[in-house]
Amino acid sequence: MTNTPLPAVHHLLPRPEWLAQLQEEALEPALPIIDPHHHLWERPGNIYHLSDLLADTRSGHDIRATIFVQCNSMFRLDGPEPFRCLGETEYVNGAAAQSASGLFGPIRACQAIVGSAELALGEAVVPVLEAQIRLAGHRFRGIRNNTAWHPDPGVRTNPIKLRPHLLMDGMFRQGVARLREHALTLDLWVYHTQLDEVFDLVKSFPDTGFILDHVGGPIGMGPFQGRRDEVFPIWREKIRALAQLPNLGMKLGGLAMECGGFDYHHRPVPPGSAELAAAWKPYIETCIQEFGPTRCMFESNFPVDKGMCSYGVLWNAFKRLSTGYTPEERRALFSGTAARVYRIPAPATAS
Repeated sequence: MTNTPLPAVHHLLPRPEWLAQLQEEALEPALPIIDPHHHLWERPGNIYHLSDLLADTRSGHDIRATIFVQCNSMFRLDGPEPFRCLGETEYVNGAAAQSASGLFGPIRACQAIVGSAELALGEAVVPVLEAQIRLAGHRFRGIRNNTAWHPDPGVRTNPIKLRPHLLMDGMFRQGVARLREHALTLDLWVYHTQLDEVFDLVKSFPDTGFILDHVGGPIGMGPFQGRRDEVFPIWREKIRALAQLPNLGMKLGGLAMECGGFDYHHRPVPPGSAELAAAWKPYIETCIQEFGPTRCMFESNFPVDKGMCSYGVLWNAFKRLSTGYTPEERRALFSGTAARVYRIPAPATAS
């Protein structure tokens, strides 16, 4: 991976004035939440720093902690190529230290970090993993690589060109084999057309923890636009197969990305939480039914999902989607699973 400037955008840009048209009070404001998936970055015309995250998390929901996930941000300009990704961890670890001071409120932003290391280096990735752990210490919990690939150019969400079938690559798998000894998990962002490869990868490393991001990436753009009824049963069958692998967890979110095909961003007014919950219910219910609440976690995927809805509305939608579960199951979905998977303290049940 080179450190050339990234394209300006590969997802929807947030429009604060548009989002401000629809405001909702937070439902169940005392329900503790760990947001297990967000980014921080500075890209041309697209900035999301700690201050922006804090502004979103102050939407009335009880966000106790967050987990940063790799996004190719702030890589070092100089030095050996494999180690330039340390710049992202330095940047995020600094944000985490700011939050840990308590000067910005009780939230512990970036309490865990899922960073970058090019696993296709094979055995040579070990010094990079060790350098990441030295840099961020107890905060460094996992790795994510750029793996969401589809041959059609109309399906693209990553800001860099990707190698096809990376999950099946022998060198990549040599790198994956070194994660367990460093107590690191692997987040996977893929499209639904790659889920067979995910199954093969996760099954091949039963002692390594994997997390599938964004409900497994059902595509609704490019050649899949307008074909939701065709895609859903294919996606569901693969999710059912993946759920049989006990070392795989699931993140519930990412459905407000443009690649999902819901297209709320074309409307004059953004969607409310009731509408989002109704639209996303088949995907969320399938994942929870198959994986169980203790292997699922709601995620914001901000600022990417901010292109279609606000932070407060998003978490209201998740709360609506979870009303049929027991208090214990809801604690798992909103905080417990994330705390266990990323090894951070689970919040108490009330502020």
